[in-house]
Amino acid sequence: MQRTDALSMTARAPRLDDRPFGKRIGLVVLATDHTTEMDFTRLVASERIGVYVARIAYANPVTPENLRAMQPSLTAAAALILPNEPLDAVVYSCTSASVVIGDKEIAAAIHAAKPEATVVTPTAAAVNGLRALGARRISVLAPYTIETSRPMADYFADLDFEIDRFTCLGLTDDREMARIAPEEIVAFAREAAAAESDALFISCTAVRAAGVLAEIEAAIGKPVVSSNYATAWACLRLCGDEETRPERGRLMALPLKGEWP
Repeated sequence: MQRTDALSMTARAPRLDDRPFGKRIGLVVLATDHTTEMDFTRLVASERIGVYVARIAYANPVTPENLRAMQPSLTAAAALILPNEPLDAVVYSCTSASVVIGDKEIAAAIHAAKPEATVVTPTAAAVNGLRALGARRISVLAPYTIETSRPMADYFADLDFEIDRFTCLGLTDDREMARIAPEEIVAFAREAAAAESDALFISCTAVRAAGVLAEIEAAIGKPVVSSNYATAWACLRLCGDEETRPERGRLMALPLKGEWP
């Protein structure tokens, strides 16, 4: 092998930016999640906002017990996202688990690792989004069983939303939820939206609703909020991105109102 003496050290060290990206968002996603990273890549990531991911162990089926079992691992998962570096926001990307664990409990667990970050859950983001849209009466489309959906119905009712219709698809595996065809999401959304509702909420970060959300709004003539769409909107606004993107849905044209959450 021919050796070379061409290696040399530069006379000066390179100048380093404080951060590769001005704003940093961490995602804590389920090990089985197919959807959240793709949605955030499309809706949030940019030359100014970096998105960084850690996965948390999760075992199907989707039941309140299995969802609640993730709580002890939240702090360790958040700590793995750019260790010892601050984040602007951290999203725990599971809607049904956010209900059964609790928004405040999730925030406390993530703050134990990332105390400076604003913690975003799909449930809190959806509530803020629905209120920004002026919605009080809502319809809900969820891929879960009735057992898993009931705590979610109670969550919205406790926050003074009137639920006109709550449609459950009866799935118990979040990997199957991620495989619901986009045209099927549109079709079920049309059926799920009650005429008297102000808006439709499509639950579950696995469901690929964000990609067809504007199409659903056009079909039903009402605002639509989905789990990943709501967290993406909240993260953009929390990072100071106020650009309106109405082609992505009505919520993307609105500011985040008041203090988070």
